[in-house]
Amino acid sequence: MGCLFAVFAGAFPRLADLFLWLARPALFLAPFGGSWLWPVLGIIFLPFTTLMYVVMWSPVTGLYGWDWLWLGMAVLLDISSMAANVRANRDQLPGYNPNPT
Repeated sequence: MGCLFAVFAGAFPRLADLFLWLARPALFLAPFGGSWLWPVLGIIFLPFTTLMYVVMWSPVTGLYGWDWLWLGMAVLLDISSMAANVRANRDQLPGYNPNPT
């Protein structure tokens, strides 16, 4: 079941975040101090980073050591995903001219 969730999370991080939040709400909200605002913003703007933060966070120590590397890689993955979406849809921007003269 863990491998299936990992494949699902890699393909659909927002749905994986929501599934984890619904299945284990205490586990999902603990890293954010019980607040619901930060997880919602994370799911909207940085879904991989939010998922990685929840998975890597420990109640005793929080994040430490190599955990920060994985979190940084998740941030880069989110940013590259957003950049790819912008590049793929750039022709839909008003005033965009693909062939400047």
